[in-house]
Amino acid sequence: MTTDDAVLTDRPRGTARAGRPAPRVPGRSPLTWARRGGLSALVFALPLLLVFGVFSWWPIVSAVVMSFQQTNLIDPPTFVGLENFQAIFADPLLPKVVRNTAWFALLALVFGYPIPLVGAVLMSELRRRKGLYSVLAYLPVVVPPVVAVLLWKFFYDPRPQGVFNTILGWVGLGPYSWLNDQAMAMPSLVLEATWAAAGGTVIIYLAALIGVPSELYDAAEVDGASVWRKVWHVTMPHLRGVLFITLILQVIGTAQVFLEPFLFTNGGPNHATLTVMLWVYQLAFTSIGNSFGEATALSLLLAVVLAVLSLVYFRLTRSWSQS
Repeated sequence: MTTDDAVLTDRPRGTARAGRPAPRVPGRSPLTWARRGGLSALVFALPLLLVFGVFSWWPIVSAVVMSFQQTNLIDPPTFVGLENFQAIFADPLLPKVVRNTAWFALLALVFGYPIPLVGAVLMSELRRRKGLYSVLAYLPVVVPPVVAVLLWKFFYDPRPQGVFNTILGWVGLGPYSWLNDQAMAMPSLVLEATWAAAGGTVIIYLAALIGVPSELYDAAEVDGASVWRKVWHVTMPHLRGVLFITLILQVIGTAQVFLEPFLFTNGGPNHATLTVMLWVYQLAFTSIGNSFGEATALSLLLAVVLAVLSLVYFRLTRSWSQS
């Protein structure tokens, strides 16, 4: 290699020889961008941008504007500034609603988060009829939510002849009031919600378990590892990223729970199951004068809290999920 070749090799890319001008890089003008296919790409993306803007961003912007207004969606709106937010914070129901929502999310996390994981791991260990058990696990997701709630309302019959009370009566327990008892109403809602939603998470975990190399399980068996050790040292590390995603999705979903409190108890008894989203509905559609401004202010506060929670969560778990 000559001296000139060594100089060319060590010279940073994009620089010219000494005494020669560097080659001119064409500028990124609008005409150059259009010639390179930017205009055609924009034309193809324009329908998607329009649909997304009309059906997603426009309602968000309208909700933000409405949170600063007093309106019933019929008469002309009146700008009231921060009065809607002040009314929400001054309402004595706010602490109870926040506690109820947090209690529902905590119960759903304690009981509803590990059950799909355990079910998926057990089904992945099966040698026969794995597809049948997968279908049975996903079946509650297919059942229409209203039908599922009506079915579980029948199960929660507070009379001694009720389904659950009859079963518990065989071992000398009950009868229980279930939905009519302030202490048992929220756990009863969590039980039905876990049954209804666990199947979808089971399928996600099963799909993730397919990507675990079988050679790792074979090596663990050669080393004499038990089923628990294989799950802990082989399965769980490969599911770490999926577990972190499903955890935050469950927290966000349970914080926005509406269907179960609305159809089961309508927030009762004595506001024991009144959640944030159910309160938003009541403010908008059942209060005197239809407080749409307060309802949108409350929903906006919930969105901000969940956004901040998600941001903090992903910042804290970034290194764990990628390790």
